[in-house]
Amino acid sequence: MRSDGRRNDELRKIEAEVGVISSADGSAYFKIGNTAVLAAVHGPRELHPKHLQDPEKSIVRCYYNMTTFSVPERKPPSPGRREIELSSMIKRALTPAIFVEEFPRTAIDIYTYVIEADAGTRCASICAASLALADAGVPMRDLVAAVAAGKVGSEIVLDLTKEEEDSEQCTDVPIAYMPNKDYITLIQLDGEVSLEELREIIKLGIKGCLEIYEIQKKALRRKYVEI
Repeated sequence: MRSDGRRNDELRKIEAEVGVISSADGSAYFKIGNTAVLAAVHGPRELHPKHLQDPEKSIVRCYYNMTTFSVPERKPPSPGRREIELSSMIKRALTPAIFVEEFPRTAIDIYTYVIEADAGTRCASICAASLALADAGVPMRDLVAAVAAGKVGSEIVLDLTKEEEDSEQCTDVPIAYMPNKDYITLIQLDGEVSLEELREIIKLGIKGCLEIYEIQKKALRRKYVEI
C-alpha cells in the first residue's frame, strides 16, 4: 500500500464532465486526485493573419496555464518556461488524434487551465483537452487518455502523487495513448530505469489509460443522455 492507501496499479479518484463553459465551442473539467483542470476549445476557425495559414491542414495551438492559486505558493501569472514546454507536449499528444487535413487554412485553439495542482498536471490537461475537442465536435480518430506511471524506490507504480514525484528515487513516465488505435501519442522519461522496467512501466501506464478512457466516454455519453 502507498502513502495514500492505493495499490501500486490503482488510479486516484477521477471526475470528468463536458460542456462546462458555455462561451467555448467545446469544454471539459477533469479531476484526478486533487489535480483539477478546465479545458476549452475554439475552432476550427479561420486563421489570421493569412500568411500563417496552412493550405493543407488546420493548425493546432495549445496553451497550458497554471492559475496563480493552483499551488501553495502563489505562482506568477505570466507563462514560464515550463508552461511553454508543456503547451508543446500537449499539442504533440493531441494532434495525431485530430483530422487536421479536414480543415485547411484554419486554427484549432486548445486552452487548459490547472486550477489545482497535485501531480500529473500535463496528463490531466491532455485528458481534459481531448474531452473538450470531442465536445466541440472536432473530428477525431480517437480520444486521447493520459497518465503517468513510474518507479518509486524499487516499486513500479501508477498515477504518481506529488510526494512520490518529489522523492529522490523517482522515475516519472507520462504516457498519452489512443486505445482504439493502440497508439502512444506521447511518452516522456524523467529519471533512469532498466529496459525491462521501462516495458513494465509502459504496460502499467497503458492499463491506466484504458481505465481513464472509459471514464472519458461515460462523461460524453452523460451529456447526450441529459440532452
